[in-house]
Amino acid sequence: MENNTDARLLNPNKAGQIQPKGRTTISRREALQRGLFGAAGLLMADRLAPQTHAAAPKAKAKSVIQIWMWGGPSHIDTFDPKPDAGNAYCGQLNKPIKANVDGVMISELLPLLAKQADKYSIIRSMTHGVRAHETASYMVQTGRKSGDGQVYPSVGAVVSLFKGYDAGYKGLIPPYIVLTTPQGRFSEAGFLDSRYKPFATGGDPRRTPFVVEGVVARGITEKRQKDRREFLHKLNTLGQTIKGNPQLAELQKCEKQAYDLILGDAGKVFDVSGEKKELREQYGLTTFGQSCLVARRLVERGVPYITINSKGWDTHKQHFQAMRRKLPELDKGLSTLLQDLSDRGLLDSTIVWLSGEFGRTPKVLWEAPWNGGRGHWGKVFSAVVAGGGFKGGHVVGASDAKAETVKDRPVYPVDLIGSMYELLGIDTEGKLPHPQGLNVRVTPATSDDVKAGGRLKEIM
Repeated sequence: MENNTDARLLNPNKAGQIQPKGRTTISRREALQRGLFGAAGLLMADRLAPQTHAAAPKAKAKSVIQIWMWGGPSHIDTFDPKPDAGNAYCGQLNKPIKANVDGVMISELLPLLAKQADKYSIIRSMTHGVRAHETASYMVQTGRKSGDGQVYPSVGAVVSLFKGYDAGYKGLIPPYIVLTTPQGRFSEAGFLDSRYKPFATGGDPRRTPFVVEGVVARGITEKRQKDRREFLHKLNTLGQTIKGNPQLAELQKCEKQAYDLILGDAGKVFDVSGEKKELREQYGLTTFGQSCLVARRLVERGVPYITINSKGWDTHKQHFQAMRRKLPELDKGLSTLLQDLSDRGLLDSTIVWLSGEFGRTPKVLWEAPWNGGRGHWGKVFSAVVAGGGFKGGHVVGASDAKAETVKDRPVYPVDLIGSMYELLGIDTEGKLPHPQGLNVRVTPATSDDVKAGGRLKEIM
């Protein structure tokens, strides 16, 4: 079912990305693995990085929470129902419900989100035409086509570049976080230095403790962490004998900040055990629900970009059974996140973006071996956006009567991405630093042969 033709272009190990001579980049994960004082290495890799700045418009949004529905959710069973299309298309989910916005209907399995529709807008005319996971993921998250020999950075990496440490971000928490595992479909940082890759937490936020890689160690008490630090200092004779070395001083500073992250208040952002029981239950005591809660806490700390990597949407078989599990989880987690952000005055400055790499075949695959599944579908699919300057209560574009093609107002990945950049105050015509010195814009120009339908001005 999948076409992996472009996989080699999306894998940096195979694409052979070139680093500038004389520069050594250390990813956050590599820093941890190499033992560079654990989290200190994570911090130092950013602190010692060259600075990059670009002129930018005024920002309405400060952070993005991206909910990535890995595998591609069915648009017809979520935010673009077609009850008149019949059993061949709707299957068991043929009774959509009214939202709290006139004329808007969504899935019957999303009753809580139906009550929050005034806070978000639905884009029902997303399109790119691709049906392969890797290529479609790359397009939706970079706004670019594959196949030109370049591996472009994802939205999260670009935001980390322009809103992270290079732009004055001071937080001890890395500026680009993934809850909880990387997507694995492509290299998020692309041709940017590896320090712009996301920090994937690992672990499971519904567990106590939430074991975050490099920050929280299973079975290691705070006292033992402090004893280890003291022992490390006793062994560090180099730092005691060489005085005034700027690199050692920077390393010592980062080591202190790393322990502040591990033992101080900063690392506690991942610990949701102190939240009210009622609120945790509203989010849902699932990995997804508690990830939404952690994402809200990260936004409160000023983290610019958070991805919640929600798996389980690649429903070739047993599709309707999966929807009855997945959609109630999504309903609780996302509806509570929107309300919680709004109640705390954070929704106006936080973009919430819900999407997968494509939709699923509108016509149910009743025949064997699928037996009621849905395949990949890139001709038309849906996305949801809220906050950060996006208006709520609107529907952008439309699919046809059977959700098979775009009927009105095609929206391509670059349109949505460019709109988010504008709301974040990132100059879409600015330049990205390229290791070979190539002239690469933040978003492609019309001459770059990338399809575009225009920015989402109707909801900005």
